[in-house]
Amino acid sequence: MLPLRQISAQSIPTLRRHAIDAQTLSQAAVIVEQVRTGGISALRDIALRFGDINETQPMLYDRAALGEILLTIPPKDQALLQRSIARVRHFAEAQRASLQPTRTAIPGGWAGQEIAPVERAGCYAPGGRYPLPSSVIMTVVTARAAGVSEVWVASPKPTPITLAAAALSGADALLAVGGAQAIAALAYGAGEIPPCDAIVGPGNRWVTAAKQLVSGHVAIDMLAGPSELVVIADASADPATLAADLLGQAEHDTDAIPILIALEQTILDATQREIAAQLEDLPTATIAREALKNGFATLATDRAHAFQIADQLAPEHLELSIADAPAAMPFLHHYGALFVGHASAEVLGDYCAGPNHTLPTGGTARSAGGLSVHHFLRIRTWMQIDDLSAAQELIQDAIDLARHEGLEAHARSAQHRQQPTGSNV
Repeated sequence: MLPLRQISAQSIPTLRRHAIDAQTLSQAAVIVEQVRTGGISALRDIALRFGDINETQPMLYDRAALGEILLTIPPKDQALLQRSIARVRHFAEAQRASLQPTRTAIPGGWAGQEIAPVERAGCYAPGGRYPLPSSVIMTVVTARAAGVSEVWVASPKPTPITLAAAALSGADALLAVGGAQAIAALAYGAGEIPPCDAIVGPGNRWVTAAKQLVSGHVAIDMLAGPSELVVIADASADPATLAADLLGQAEHDTDAIPILIALEQTILDATQREIAAQLEDLPTATIAREALKNGFATLATDRAHAFQIADQLAPEHLELSIADAPAAMPFLHHYGALFVGHASAEVLGDYCAGPNHTLPTGGTARSAGGLSVHHFLRIRTWMQIDDLSAAQELIQDAIDLARHEGLEAHARSAQHRQQPTGSNV
């Protein structure tokens, strides 16, 4: 049996799906409400029941505690974290610099925008099957680059490297709790944990359900589902490298979705053989084999056809393992993150090249982008009228529109700014 089923381009399924099922949403709602109403005691009870902590483990690590754990990390690992943080910070600060206050003339005055960060952010980092210090870096560093003044991390069963990443990234504290209970605590507050203004970061279906439930109360980044990778490959690609990239995606989770769009049958067949060979000694092969069942391989007739398929899928990650890959960029429109050329492995994006690895899934790349400083920023507009004579047409238009809408008090409010005909005041 082939590791990846081969299907025709006409049979390609959609990646669009509901972010969360109704049963999980309903069960998560119970947990969220228990934490919202029960506070810190309810949070501790749920964390103990679900095994996030035991009776002897701390539930909260403040900045001092994070700093103490950082000192226990080998210097080479500290240096690894610092290099990764520096790259993510460099990219996030460039994003922030691209957003500027603006000021433009309007009749009788000026209007503009100011850009302000939220005051407090909650950053979730998964910690179930694998510790993910990279997710701590991606979320906390981005929040700090946006100018957020207080940043909390939630991560269940944090390892020392995760705690060290929180310390170096600039977290104020870490909550050693996961799932819906962690999201509820970040949204509503619990004991020492203050309510946050924005909650971001990847997570399992319980985290996603809770983010959906609290999204009317706080800002969230996205409702992400299982991770996805689409690789477009031609004869210039190395089958062993393609196989390694697809398996790197497959080992994430049994729900992950690895997809190969090949431009030649020979590269497709060679990649299938390499996947099978590499699975033989892959420590995570059990997970990867299950995930491979979710994916597929397909043959495109030419580059334009391959790009059409990729746009149809709108995947989280899109890797271009083709000759002259930069020339293809203008022809691709829907993806969370693009990896251009044979050397640009998706895994380098996972591990802190700079751009964020928290990305839209399930086809939502058609309407949303990945986590960035923008998720922590508010665009605040302002208006100033200081020349009523120049604003008279604007004022009359406001009066007329208000009356078309049946809102007479609106009209009268504008009318108080009208000048008598012939007035120069």
